[in-house]
Amino acid sequence: MKIKDGFLLRKVAGQMVVLPTGDELDLNMMITLNDTGAFLWERLQAETNEDALVAALLGEYDVDETTARRCVRDFVKKLDDNEFLA
Repeated sequence: MKIKDGFLLRKVAGQMVVLPTGDELDLNMMITLNDTGAFLWERLQAETNEDALVAALLGEYDVDETTARRCVRDFVKKLDDNEFLA
């Protein structure tokens, strides 16, 4: 899984924001991410899988594997439901 082309992660007014790019900007596709969401988004810039994302969370945050896996699944589902994934 991977983030589709056409989105940029930027810090705006102290918040991490995903902005659409391209000729036909759809600002409805703009989202704000918390630190964990931004961390996962950055890893999703390259092709990856759930296990790699869970391992990355475990390496970065003080969280157990069950919680990390649930967070990854929930985040990926939201991205997929909103058509951010290629």
